[in-house]
Amino acid sequence: MEFTSGDLRIMSSQETSSSVLAAIACGGVALIILVKYCNRQQGEVAISKARSRRDASFQQAEEAIHQFSTTKPDADLSGILSLSLAKLTERLHKGSLNPEEVLHAYMKKALEVNKKLNCATEILLESCQQVSNLESCRDGLLYGVPISIKDNVGYKGHDSTCGLVCKVDQPDEDDCVLVKVLKSQGAVPFIKTNIPQGLLNYDCSNPLFGQCRNPHNLQKTPGGSSGGEGSLIGGGGSILGIGTDIGGSIRIPSAFCGICGLKPTANRLSLRGLSAAVRGQKSVSSAIGPMARDVDSLALCMRALLCEEMFTLDPTVPPIPFNDQVYLSTEPLRIGYCEDDGYLKPSPSMARTLRETKEMLERAGHTLVPFTPPRIFYTMHELIVRGILADGTETLLSKLEGGPVDKCLTAQIIPYRLPIWVKTMLSVVLKPIFPRIAASLSAICGVRSVADLWRQHVRVEDYTHEFIAEWRKMKMDVLLCPMLGPAYNFQYCGKLTSALSYTILYNLLNFPVGVVPVSTVTPDDEAQLDNYKGNFGDPWDKLFVKAVRGGVGLPMAVECVALPYQEELCLRFMREVEQLVKDNRK
Repeated sequence: MEFTSGDLRIMSSQETSSSVLAAIACGGVALIILVKYCNRQQGEVAISKARSRRDASFQQAEEAIHQFSTTKPDADLSGILSLSLAKLTERLHKGSLNPEEVLHAYMKKALEVNKKLNCATEILLESCQQVSNLESCRDGLLYGVPISIKDNVGYKGHDSTCGLVCKVDQPDEDDCVLVKVLKSQGAVPFIKTNIPQGLLNYDCSNPLFGQCRNPHNLQKTPGGSSGGEGSLIGGGGSILGIGTDIGGSIRIPSAFCGICGLKPTANRLSLRGLSAAVRGQKSVSSAIGPMARDVDSLALCMRALLCEEMFTLDPTVPPIPFNDQVYLSTEPLRIGYCEDDGYLKPSPSMARTLRETKEMLERAGHTLVPFTPPRIFYTMHELIVRGILADGTETLLSKLEGGPVDKCLTAQIIPYRLPIWVKTMLSVVLKPIFPRIAASLSAICGVRSVADLWRQHVRVEDYTHEFIAEWRKMKMDVLLCPMLGPAYNFQYCGKLTSALSYTILYNLLNFPVGVVPVSTVTPDDEAQLDNYKGNFGDPWDKLFVKAVRGGVGLPMAVECVALPYQEELCLRFMREVEQLVKDNRK
């Protein structure tokens, strides 16, 4: 075969074009690799900065404690830690204790606890200066009380990282509204606490600060996302803390760590100045609330926060002061109780704890009536999952770029990263075998248009009124529910978002809800796990058993629910349960 000069020119041109395309492709690949390398390097620098800042604050706090002990060697710091919040505030107001002693007692204990539990992200050293200038707050309800705050609670000059590399070196320009109010009431924020990466997870680990641990068992998670708060308070390193909750993030760590926690109605306390990884979704409400050792401490905190200053600083908060008459009432209650919502079958210890609490309440003269949340399967997928991930997880995934993904989050985000057509196809294939998993895969695709989002919001509104109508039909004052537990083994929270039905439902409904520790896991509870099949018998039910195994001795709680803006009634119900548990132990 012979080639003309024209043919050779064409072949040469084609070879040149192929070479150019190959060079462009190689250059593109090289550029992608370079960008990823640079992002990884920047991520490592950010992680190093965050840890260095944390470690420096710990060291300076230790120096401050040593200096205080040298100047005041007779101060009884250990005795302070045994006082309840009510006793502590009484002695502070009387002057038999001074705020400086109390701060250093808790700062010292917090550092000790943190060495074991990794629950703190930074000591707020400004507290040492604040505590010496508290005279103007002498009449404050929390005068001299050291208080811990979750990492995402804004404090001037400090990062609110949410466990994300992209939020390092972005200090808050001002205190958030709640911190300003706490300070005006004489409280002394002294420490920030650990969280899971991105906050949308109920473990407590992130690439910046590592894994937080449970004070009752170091091989268990403290829960999340307010896990550092639960761990620190449960370990004795704080007497009062502030957490946030969008799916159980106050209640789960409170229950796992054996303390009390309250998620108020979303806008009862100001959210102004808080940091979040994902903002904008409106279907499932986030709230900020207190965590403490007992219910009276929660009530005192709410009483202090629901004041004129907060209503002035944030006029979007309804100006409703704390109603002591409702909180202190002793009238018998008509209490609904939910033994099984039909979605997550309670673990044996969850079921027993609820049953024992119901019996104690009946003996105390309250009326108990059975109640089951309506349409929970539909609600979990079409209202909650599709609502909270309406953007198809785009916002959360974008915040995870530029740094490593924490191991507690890895399993959770694998399906998020699948193309929509793959999730849709898998949903169709799995529906006859594992309907719950199929419905979840469909729901994480999010909504497809603005009109679709509006329809979703309408469905949430309609369901809320449907739920309230069922509540009214039963003439209930409050509702008693099982609380997730016991504390999980590590690496299961990201695999079991399905287990949140008892907590996240009340974020959707925007009801106030709290948890109270009632009992501990017994050997019999543990043995009964061998017979646990769940409500669906799917892989999630099998994983749940593995998650809660090894829980003997761990705390178990119940959940107490009220209608919107009835925090005082919710707390009164919690206090009733707490007192009955104390009486029963005696």
